[in-house]
Amino acid sequence: MIGPFRGGRTVAAVGVPGSPDVLYIGVNNGGVWRSGDYGRTWSPIFDGQATGSVGAIAVAPSDPQTLYVGTGEGLQRPDLSVGDGVYRSTDGGATWSHRGLRDSQQIPALLVDPRDPRRVFAAVLGHPYGPNEERGLFRSTNGGETWQKVLYKDENTGAVDVAVDPANPETVFAALWAARQAPWEIGSSWTLPANNGLYKSVDGGTTWRPVTAGLPGAADGLGRIGLAVATSAPARMYAVVGATKGGGLYRSDDSGERWRLMNADERLWGRDGDFNEVKVDPQNPDVVYVANIVAWKSTDGGATFTALRGAPGGDDYHRFWIDARDPKIILLAGDQGAVVTVNGGETWSSWFNQPTAQFYHVNADYSFPYRLCGGQQESGAACVRSRSDDGQITFEDWMLPAVEEYGYVVPDPLHTGIYF
Repeated sequence: MIGPFRGGRTVAAVGVPGSPDVLYIGVNNGGVWRSGDYGRTWSPIFDGQATGSVGAIAVAPSDPQTLYVGTGEGLQRPDLSVGDGVYRSTDGGATWSHRGLRDSQQIPALLVDPRDPRRVFAAVLGHPYGPNEERGLFRSTNGGETWQKVLYKDENTGAVDVAVDPANPETVFAALWAARQAPWEIGSSWTLPANNGLYKSVDGGTTWRPVTAGLPGAADGLGRIGLAVATSAPARMYAVVGATKGGGLYRSDDSGERWRLMNADERLWGRDGDFNEVKVDPQNPDVVYVANIVAWKSTDGGATFTALRGAPGGDDYHRFWIDARDPKIILLAGDQGAVVTVNGGETWSSWFNQPTAQFYHVNADYSFPYRLCGGQQESGAACVRSRSDDGQITFEDWMLPAVEEYGYVVPDPLHTGIYF
């Protein structure tokens, strides 16, 4: 491995209740990584599996040794990777077994019952470029040995998020989303607003009803919805809602029955093909976090937000995890890797400790040692020497050509230092 040793697109992030030094991240085409020291170092724990595309990771709250991984990125964009279902580990990621849903291709969210590590929900988005039947919300009561499709609209509509009332796990919420984007397009080629929406179950996911009061509907171009329930006050919920009319951050104070718009700033909810993450401080229901191009924080129940990280340029953030015992410990995942703060965002760990850079194309020049050049998602481009004069390839052996992030970087074969 020659680098560059900086993080790539990371779309899953979770920690271990009671052990905030133990963290897990899921990397686009990079598998699952584990840190045991608050993000100072990371180790791959999923390399032996049939896929490296990860969309969701869940740790069982009642048994932290039990992990579930949903594969496939779980978003809509022209450059994504797909997976082959759900994996489970019962030894903290040392070994894995495949647990079904092989034709799901994209699983953006998993939820484990707070009291039962064998009861799990999988939000299956389905095939990104065409219809398929294995999509919607699935439930397993035996650790993934079998699955039941409990919420389903049609072959074009998948589930994109799922949440639970922590005080009553029989109350479950799910969001359905129907959208498609071809590999050659920028922006969703189509969406079905009439199929999109929020649903609630009060019997553990057996029956469902739509929740619409106060939310945008089909006539408003309703899109993707992200959900969060406040652990310290379960009647309080937040939703990031994409819509052509009425998009924004919404809040409910009666367990999702009625909603009101708290903030319409498009920086919180725009680009719902990529983003729909909202999280609540486990100890304070008025402290809310939203991940988008910038990572945002509110301390007044969503009325106003300030940038926590990424402004003014933006880094494209996808997931938050907040420690329940010490909410100042936060794991944040984005297109440039994962970073950790232990002081509420005053300082952050480095993402130059994760060899997970996402490259789309690589080309070599004719020098010796030769350089490999490519565009990295969200981090610009890099050329890295194939060997070093000092026995170890370091930052001094990198060169950063002024080339767009995920395009081609082609060295001129006759003129060193010229790139196309």
